[in-house]
Amino acid sequence: MILFCISSLFLIYKCFILCTTVCLCPVGGIYTVIQTKAKITVDEWGENYIMMGPYYEHNFKTQVEKCEPPNQAIKAAMDSLINNGSQVHFGRWLIEGSPYVILFDIGAAAWNLDRWKGDLWNECSIGLPYHDREANDSLIFGSLVAWFFKELTDQLQDKPNVIAHFHEWQAGTGLLLSRSRKIPLATIFTTHATLLGRYLCAGNADFYNNLDKFNIDQEAGERQIYHRYCLERAAVHCAHVFTTVSQITAVEANHMLHRQADVVTPNGLNVRKFSAMHEFQNLHSMNKAKIQEFVRGHFYGHLDFNLEKTLFFFIAGRYEFSNKGADLFLESLSRLNYLLRVHKSDVTVVVFFIMPAKTNNFNVESLKGQAVRKQLWDTTQFVKEKFGKRLYESLLRGEIPDMSKILDRDDFTIMKRAIYATQRHSLPPVTTHNMLDDSTDPILSNIRRIGLFNGRNDRVKIVFHPEFLSSTSPLLPMDYEEFVRGCHLGVFPSYYEPWGYTPGECTVMGIPSVTTNLSGFGCFMEEHVSDPSEYGIYIVDRRFRSADESCNQLTQFMFSFCQQSRRQRIIQRNRTERLSDLLDWRYLGRFYMYARHLALSRSFPSKFKMDHLNIAPVSPANTHTLSDGREINIKLIQFKILYIYIYIYIYIICMCVCVCTLLVKILGSERFFMFFFYRSFLCSSRLHLFDQKYRKNLTCEILL
Repeated sequence: MILFCISSLFLIYKCFILCTTVCLCPVGGIYTVIQTKAKITVDEWGENYIMMGPYYEHNFKTQVEKCEPPNQAIKAAMDSLINNGSQVHFGRWLIEGSPYVILFDIGAAAWNLDRWKGDLWNECSIGLPYHDREANDSLIFGSLVAWFFKELTDQLQDKPNVIAHFHEWQAGTGLLLSRSRKIPLATIFTTHATLLGRYLCAGNADFYNNLDKFNIDQEAGERQIYHRYCLERAAVHCAHVFTTVSQITAVEANHMLHRQADVVTPNGLNVRKFSAMHEFQNLHSMNKAKIQEFVRGHFYGHLDFNLEKTLFFFIAGRYEFSNKGADLFLESLSRLNYLLRVHKSDVTVVVFFIMPAKTNNFNVESLKGQAVRKQLWDTTQFVKEKFGKRLYESLLRGEIPDMSKILDRDDFTIMKRAIYATQRHSLPPVTTHNMLDDSTDPILSNIRRIGLFNGRNDRVKIVFHPEFLSSTSPLLPMDYEEFVRGCHLGVFPSYYEPWGYTPGECTVMGIPSVTTNLSGFGCFMEEHVSDPSEYGIYIVDRRFRSADESCNQLTQFMFSFCQQSRRQRIIQRNRTERLSDLLDWRYLGRFYMYARHLALSRSFPSKFKMDHLNIAPVSPANTHTLSDGREINIKLIQFKILYIYIYIYIYIICMCVCVCTLLVKILGSERFFMFFFYRSFLCSSRLHLFDQKYRKNLTCEILL
């Protein structure tokens, strides 16, 4: 049996990705799914797992190791396409698991576009406009994929069976053509977000309260994406199995695409546990120090706050202002700033917005700040070296040094010049880069509205970094993982988020985060954990509350977090990191496994029946696999605790009866009852303390 994974993300990444690419742009849930899931799938399928996608020369040379196909049928199918004028490449993607990849050069096959448009119209009655390059590229790629599967199945002659898993509408054209040509495949289609849903939410529509009221065809036509919507909907209905990444996306797809999802396949991550609990806490301290260095330079001249009492919050992702909840976040920051000032809090919050936008260069003030910081550091090192040498020589002579003479006039002059260099009259910049659309930029416009300009009296400071993080940056030389580990809280109050990898990545790194009940991740955590906030997962209700109520709830979450002590934050980070098992592909991969078996049973019913398979769809809301492989039913945890208590008390009663019987025989009845009443109070108080301690420890053991 051979499994193919097909995905094509031209619009998002503009580089060959598919289950085969390395994205130059490190943001995007689909890419993360495909990349992180590769290892467990290769472990399951071995050489029979092959990814497919479009070919881009630069990425192929740097991220793929070229090799020969291990299967002769695959080689013959590739040769057939090559002999007919197409260019097909085979190799191993250089990521964890090293999966095989087949890449189709869509540029070399573009001369077939008009003919393939005619085939799509004749077979599926879907027409594509000439000006939509993404849809045209999707058609070329899908036609090559369907052509390849036709050649492959002819070579295999029905043995072994082939499963083809298509991700998103850009790859769905291959599914349509394969099914219309009756190619013997078991097909799966996964949508990570509906096309129209993303457009509607970006337009500030009350999406979730009006799912059943939208005129889908009209909405798609008004946005000039009707042909794309037709491709997506046709792929959904043609697939043997249709899956979504979350339950809330399944509800959305049922209304937008008119098909109920067969399986919900939650997104996971490759979780790497540290051997000692304190190791990830050490990483937090190290990376926090790097962020503090940036803050010292960025806020020079206005560094009137204690960095040891400063918290770092951040939001990151694609620049979708409303969908990602940046509008709600900014309004909440304004209210948080008011609360901190009213309560005279000594805590300062520095908030980072990591969202790529159009810029033309670094901000001069930001670069100057880092230069001033480095110069000041060099000056202090120079003075420290002279001071230390003179102090050392004085002590060697057995003299107590005169502190007024240990530094000469030149040293004081140098220090005064350094102090004057840190003076400035302008406020620290809000953004680290020069924006091309400064006046119309949504984040900057809202910052002007709420008046958070990094003033001295503001307890909330804002830094907008409109570029992806890089360890080679002259401003903030950190990659994304280092930055996340150094922060205290990630805030992602998204309105439209089919899954939401950013809070999941925070959880795996032991960093508390804020999400919403409109994100797949937030719904997943609500189903699995009885009180997510106790484990550093704060869930804002954006579905059943008004915007103002949601804003107040988010403000209260952040204000409560600011009131925590350092020890409380450390304990919470430990709890957050322990939830990472829930997001491990070793646990969540079973849902993809079930989808494949379901596809086989529907496409080849005479060969495969679900009743005969040793796998059943496990609801993620009811079970959880611990790190040692054991499974527990989270919904029944309290009943298990109750049963354990009953057993403990029965055991204690039995022991008491035995001891009492023995004491009556030894002491006699009168002396025994005097002894019993004398000890009863001490025993009951100790038992109460034991009960409280045991209840707490037992709950932690079972939940974590």
